[in-house]
Amino acid sequence: MRTTAPADAGKRLDHFLKEQFPEHSRSLLQEWVKTGHVRVEGGPAKSSLLLRGGERIEIEAAPRPPLRAVAEDLPLTVLYEDDAVVAIDKPAGMVVHAGAGVRAGTLVNALLHRFQHLSQTAGELRPGIVHRLDRYTSGVLLVARTDAAHHHLAAQFAGRRVEKTYLALVRGVVPRDSGRITTPIARDPARRVRMTSRLATGRAAYSEFRVLSRFARFTFLEVKIGTGRTHQIRVHLSSIGHPVVGDTLYGAPSKEPDMPLLGRYFLHAWRIRFESPSTLKPVAIEAPLPPELEAWMGRLLYNQIGDS
Repeated sequence: MRTTAPADAGKRLDHFLKEQFPEHSRSLLQEWVKTGHVRVEGGPAKSSLLLRGGERIEIEAAPRPPLRAVAEDLPLTVLYEDDAVVAIDKPAGMVVHAGAGVRAGTLVNALLHRFQHLSQTAGELRPGIVHRLDRYTSGVLLVARTDAAHHHLAAQFAGRRVEKTYLALVRGVVPRDSGRITTPIARDPARRVRMTSRLATGRAAYSEFRVLSRFARFTFLEVKIGTGRTHQIRVHLSSIGHPVVGDTLYGAPSKEPDMPLLGRYFLHAWRIRFESPSTLKPVAIEAPLPPELEAWMGRLLYNQIGDS
């Protein structure tokens, strides 16, 4: 039982609950409200309810069942396959594995349906997963089919022997033809969903970019990363004043003037090069730029020609 104070007046119910139960995610608390496990003055309520102060709130904790990976028949584009490794062209919008608020439609679910048996080194929730891509980043992603392949690939990633090359369209005109960004990356203490490179502490991170083409308001980059920190490319490019197009979390608007709504950010894992765990020979795999990014780039070129 909780009783709201006068200072809580005007707060949303789910925001109040998050303050009272900081150890739980907001999505879980909203689920409690939706399923009737939270009652305000004895009756059901909505997460968006604005409190007046003085309400009696009954909370019946209802933990979620443990997450587990379940096979789902979902579209899956395979770029490369052998006995040890699979390379997938992950579409933007697909989450790699289940987590807070996401239980279905993940890449892992699709992989289990297609391949049945994958490496268990990363646990039952993340079978085969050696590295990840952000939800709205598309492109090539490696998956280990066996535990031995997983350990082999993980050692390559840890030793920075995997070459990862991305394509990114950023806001503004980048003046230098190439550059390196080496600022460390840490969790943003003020906004936990973000990372930041503005703190004195953080994990070492290395990104190298090369300009492929420039437009009036944008620059198309090739970016190679030597480390794999959370949101690394997005954080690093934003830190030099050039956020990735569409990346609202790091400073870009959701829609650019005179351009169609993209609905994702313009970041694509284009190429990966690694040593095959089976043959010990180098393998390079490329994922073509997806149609929505090709179309957006085409519109950008059309606009530029029209303005010239």
